[in-house]
Amino acid sequence: MHQTKINIPMKKLLLLVISLFLSFASITYAQTVAQTAEQKGRKVISMNFRWKFHAGDLEHAQQPGLNDADWTVIDVPHDFQISQPWVAPEATETANNNVAFANIRSRLSARGFKEMGIGWYRKSFTPNLADKGKRVILDFEGILYVADVFLNGKQVGGTDYGYLGFEIDVTNELKWGEPNVIAIKADTREPLNSRWYTGAGLYRDVNMIIKDAQLGLARHGIYITTPEITENSATIAIQTEIENLSRQKMDLMVDVKILDPKGQVVKSVQSKLPIGNYRIREYPLETIQIEHPLLWSCQSPHLYTAQVTILRPDGSVADQCSEHFGIRTIEYSPTFGFKLNGKKVILKGNANHHEMGALGAAAYERAIEKRLLLMKSFGLNHIRTSHNPYSKSFLDLADKLGILVVDELFDKWNSNNTGGRVSWMELWPNAVPEFIKRDRNHPCVIMWSLGNELQNWGNVYDDWGVTPYRLQNTLIKRYDKTRPTTVAMAPTSRSYDKPDLPAELALETEIASYNYRYMFFKGDAERYPNMMFYQSEAAVNAMGPNYYEMDLDKVIGLAYWGLVDYLGESGGWPAKGWMQGVFDISLQPKPQAYLMKSIFSDEPIVHIALIEAAAGTKNWNQVNVATTPMTENWNRVDGSQISLYTYTNANEVELLLNGKSIGKKPNEKENPKGRNRIRWDNIAYQKGTIVAIARTNGKEVARHMLQTTGKAVALKLEPDTISWKADGMDLQHIRVYAVDSKGRRVYDANQNLTFEVEGNARIVAVDNGNLTSEELHVGNQRRLFQGSALVVLRSGQQPGEVVLKASTSGLKTAKVKLQTK
Repeated sequence: MHQTKINIPMKKLLLLVISLFLSFASITYAQTVAQTAEQKGRKVISMNFRWKFHAGDLEHAQQPGLNDADWTVIDVPHDFQISQPWVAPEATETANNNVAFANIRSRLSARGFKEMGIGWYRKSFTPNLADKGKRVILDFEGILYVADVFLNGKQVGGTDYGYLGFEIDVTNELKWGEPNVIAIKADTREPLNSRWYTGAGLYRDVNMIIKDAQLGLARHGIYITTPEITENSATIAIQTEIENLSRQKMDLMVDVKILDPKGQVVKSVQSKLPIGNYRIREYPLETIQIEHPLLWSCQSPHLYTAQVTILRPDGSVADQCSEHFGIRTIEYSPTFGFKLNGKKVILKGNANHHEMGALGAAAYERAIEKRLLLMKSFGLNHIRTSHNPYSKSFLDLADKLGILVVDELFDKWNSNNTGGRVSWMELWPNAVPEFIKRDRNHPCVIMWSLGNELQNWGNVYDDWGVTPYRLQNTLIKRYDKTRPTTVAMAPTSRSYDKPDLPAELALETEIASYNYRYMFFKGDAERYPNMMFYQSEAAVNAMGPNYYEMDLDKVIGLAYWGLVDYLGESGGWPAKGWMQGVFDISLQPKPQAYLMKSIFSDEPIVHIALIEAAAGTKNWNQVNVATTPMTENWNRVDGSQISLYTYTNANEVELLLNGKSIGKKPNEKENPKGRNRIRWDNIAYQKGTIVAIARTNGKEVARHMLQTTGKAVALKLEPDTISWKADGMDLQHIRVYAVDSKGRRVYDANQNLTFEVEGNARIVAVDNGNLTSEELHVGNQRRLFQGSALVVLRSGQQPGEVVLKASTSGLKTAKVKLQTK
């Protein structure tokens, strides 16, 4: 949960001073006030801006006196792999990521055909003497894949698992009133240390926290539960974790304010809290009752705020933090699956890796928001964080948008898949508390997942994952007892001794999560009636049957694997990643996305999808996941034979070609394999218009039309939002189309585009959705693919007008004027 941020306006003179000092990448606390969230007792200062970066290892890079004048100036979040060149397979390697033998598999196909390596970051800052005597903490939300952190040449901390955050107390290492240098060595590790594109470097936020030297709330020091909820009232239980570095017994006062979703205080309670001479300890507070609570749900994600203030014995403020939370109930049962606030809900979700397409692993809040809004618009209500914790911004947005999250900690339980620098047995006892304490206040999180496809791994205890699961789950329950725990089962194996029975680990977990093998739910439920089932990965090419063939009254739901195309896990060069999604890597919906929407949404829909070729084969854990290439391009060869689908949730569809009916066909709603997908073959192509009309009970409820277009004559720009903040962090995604004289997208256009920006913003990514392209995702050029491209702008820190121009030979140039505020 994020702390409440207060934006403090700045005078022009101060802005001038900041710009001069930042040009030398050296800042003081006073000069960062625009990026400071200040609450009573503490300041949280963003350290995201004006880092210097060097690609590759460098001797003595941590030393303060190193000359870094020629290093690249970057802002966080930053993924240093995304700008690296593609690395094609060697002649002795197999391009396919799915071959059985790792010694002939392409070394880099899983990692997105990007070279592994080291990157160095440096930042100079001057602490304000006014803060001397306070405690100063560097807070890193994550550094990929492993990292070491230095201050003034001395190693002060680091991470062995970059998907989790960490903090470093640097109070005693600072040089007050003079420049200090933070240096960070980030390492991708070896190719086999991950099965997907991880990205690399400072990919999440960096903050400096200045707080009382002796007394305050610990890291993730507020835990909120709502143990009793009725229509008329809710009980709020708050536990604090307090650091008392003085080791003195004292009587504190704790002030708690509960703010409703509109920011109004609905309860204010102050109570005495005696604390002992412990350096750090948890202290439960008195429960709080609020009347007529607004429940958090997918449709109405109401969020409350708890503001907790720690007061010293003399009444002065020692510390203050705020946490958002939701008031909601979750229930699980073999008879109904999952209930939210007493109502049956089926998880309709996506399981994807954490990267953000052309932005790489850089965790931009706006990029995450764009994805979640897209998912929700197509009827999804759920994300599984495969196979690692996502960013704090992701969970904040899932809370805000009403997305249900299965929160996953690890992939495999071994060092190879968790960074490779320390053993997994050494890693997990620290990873579990950080993971749970960070995420447990988020109402969106409804289940903990400890790993993926582990039941056929002997692991350290040689009992197919049972003992490692029990150990971790015991520790989870120490920090949160309000959610069940699971592990996703691989589709390739069942019980070691009795292959017709569930895996030993599946019988141990609180929720039985099966990747792809939903067909085992019915038989396993008959043998083990207390099992509760979740299809933790489902194949897109089986969309429909793998949903409708489950007992929807009893299952928890499913998550489709890779709904969005992503970098890494390539099916073979020149593909740079997974291409079986229903959205391309630039977030353009493919025709199959509308089949999904017809299944998951109540909105009447019909959509035409032209079949371009047969699906082929892509073996994925002994499951063929290859999808059928489809298009919406009605520019074809005259007389050619067309096969297509109409996707609909209506009762029937009529197809018309140039106004003449080809026929009507029913939606076979009783047939899970044919439901919502109606196939039409041997249609003789004619230029003009093809229209699908969907009807229910004889009444038209939806229609979709494709048209033959003219040749491309111009470019068209479409920004994705009118609200663009001048905070140096916000993004603007601008879609580019080649259009004909009537403004229609021309799918055959493939010209190379050049982008130019005027104003206080810059290009951070370019894309076109084509993962087989040799083009990089950086720079100011990109070819059109299927008549489309994407450019992503990052705002500066000064408000004003931004103009983007897109041009290419033979087409009319397009410009768009935007405003950052």
